[in-house]
Amino acid sequence: METILLFAPLVGAIIAGFGWRVIGDAGAQWLATGLLFLSCLLSWIVFLAHDGITQQVHILDWVQSGTLDTAWAIRMDRLTAIMLIVITTVSALVHLYSVGYMAHDENFRENESYRPRFFAYLSFFTFAMLMLVTSDNLLQMFFGWEGVGVASYLLIGFYYRKPSANAAAIKAFVVNRVGDFGFALAIMALYFLVDSIRLDDIFAAAPQLAETQVTFLWTEWNAANLIAFLLFVGAMGKSAQLFLHTWLPDAMEGPTPVSALIHAATMVTAGVFLVCRMSPLMEYAPEALNFVVFIGASTAFFAATVGLVQNDIKRVIAYSTCSQLGYMFVAAGVGVYSVAMFHLFTHAFFKAMLFLGAGSVIHGMHHEQDMRNYGGLRKKMPYTFWAMMIGTLAITGVGIPLTHIGFAGFLSKDAVIESAWAGTAGGYGFWMLVIAALFTSFYSWRLMFMTFYGESRGDRHTHEHAHESPMVMLVPLGALALGAVFAGMVWFNSFFGSHDQVNSFFGIPVHHVEASEGHADEGEAAEEHGPAHAGAPQGAIFMHPDNHVMDEAHHAPTWVKVSPFVAMLIGFVTAFWFYILDPSMPRKVAETNRPLYLFLLNKWYFDEIFDWLLVRPAKALGQILWKRGDGDVIDGSLNGVAMGLIPRLTRLAGRAQSGYIFTYAFAMVIGIAILVTWMTIFGGGN
Repeated sequence: METILLFAPLVGAIIAGFGWRVIGDAGAQWLATGLLFLSCLLSWIVFLAHDGITQQVHILDWVQSGTLDTAWAIRMDRLTAIMLIVITTVSALVHLYSVGYMAHDENFRENESYRPRFFAYLSFFTFAMLMLVTSDNLLQMFFGWEGVGVASYLLIGFYYRKPSANAAAIKAFVVNRVGDFGFALAIMALYFLVDSIRLDDIFAAAPQLAETQVTFLWTEWNAANLIAFLLFVGAMGKSAQLFLHTWLPDAMEGPTPVSALIHAATMVTAGVFLVCRMSPLMEYAPEALNFVVFIGASTAFFAATVGLVQNDIKRVIAYSTCSQLGYMFVAAGVGVYSVAMFHLFTHAFFKAMLFLGAGSVIHGMHHEQDMRNYGGLRKKMPYTFWAMMIGTLAITGVGIPLTHIGFAGFLSKDAVIESAWAGTAGGYGFWMLVIAALFTSFYSWRLMFMTFYGESRGDRHTHEHAHESPMVMLVPLGALALGAVFAGMVWFNSFFGSHDQVNSFFGIPVHHVEASEGHADEGEAAEEHGPAHAGAPQGAIFMHPDNHVMDEAHHAPTWVKVSPFVAMLIGFVTAFWFYILDPSMPRKVAETNRPLYLFLLNKWYFDEIFDWLLVRPAKALGQILWKRGDGDVIDGSLNGVAMGLIPRLTRLAGRAQSGYIFTYAFAMVIGIAILVTWMTIFGGGN
């Protein structure tokens, strides 16, 4: 079952990409979609039937060189099962949605392979993502990691005739290579220190790595902290965290289904998955985890501030994604990995639905993306309106305070914020997330009010012909709406319940529970329960016996528990005042605070700073090497010498070829004389 689940998307990609002429355009679309639904069905069967015990499914022997022995195998545990249903569910629904979204794509008229190629790319991306999350060693994970990068490059730049799409694809590829270099260094360091890159071997060696010092960049480092930091650098690139985030908003140049698949629910969560997967190592790297919390909280705040003023509907949701990823990293950074996965799980449903809902609006408005040209669309697109309303209620965190009743985002976001309060002593991480929650509420309701309420704005003809999307695009919205409403309530206890519930769900053995609850000394626990606890943590995640953040989060004071709800209300009331009661207020505030408005509108000028600091110097260096190095030195000097010397030698050699026998005989005599002289002087003796 696991093998079919993994390779079904690859089969769909190959047939749709190379065999579409045989089965036709429609056949390629529906074959790829059908195989994704098969993979989705098997993923849910695995998730619901999984007992939490880690299993390995061997596929084939792969790389064997010296002590490096990496088999291609499927690591099946609860963490893998969660990612499987997230990836395949969203991908299957995106495939179905794309059948309708791409049906009227004008580019298809010029190139019949357009739509089959799009579905082949989607399926290939899904396969690469499944490779990543099912990997049993870091080389296999890196293979999937880079495969996802290639697929995202192809999908972001799918409209290859648009210069902006090509630039966005290149930007995403280059920025991600920065993070990938950190990931590659971490893999090399682990092999150097552990002599293996199998996950079980790394997890078993984690305590020893915490006591090992290594020299890197002429400085002594703690091995566990250094490797954890390098792993997080890789996660920063893939998950668009602060400083490596600039590619994500530009990636909206791809078709909207791509935004939903890559930048809402799957690829951007790969970094969060990596940190949670490597939790047995991360737990021994406290300084690295503090850095994770700082970057995650800063990203959540930064992206939320930028989202306040964006006008492109897809860019608002893109910055929302960036912000929500910051929430996940804060939860992982304080050591509550189950809560990080909880928010990843719920976020997949409501964020994919928001992106697909935005695509439905764009489709109905004839590809208009500026919200300033929307307004009053709820009667034109009632199903899309209600789908996006559910997504907005989920992302802003609407529910009944102090209960486990609410939309998916209400429960998972509150769990993250309570964990941040416990893990950062109510400090930087906690307050940044609360403020980000307020901003999230404001820009989410701003999007709803500008799009679906008020008077119609922009082109009258476009508004008059605005229409609801076809059923093939609405069905995925309905399916995702179920997850946005119920996912949090159904699985709350599994991710953020008691220790027994969480440990049982993630397959953590009993001795971990005892050590954690009794705060037993690690050495005593190892002696009592054997080497499994001391050297090879079992289960999908690992929390050190000294990690009591989840316990403390459950006992957070009432004001902490209600703070996200209060922040949501403040954001909602402010947006309602600005865009419903007094629509002139946003302009007044922007004009009064113009420097701040431009600062946020220009995304804190990160692109301009990077352009001045990195891009221009790189271009200048390239110009120098081209003009001076290649032009003056190579073409002007070396090539000049060669151009003069070689013809002279050629002419001299040509003269020797006179065609007269006596000339050749004379040359032979001279050669024999030189050879005899050489042998007389240097040879012949002992």
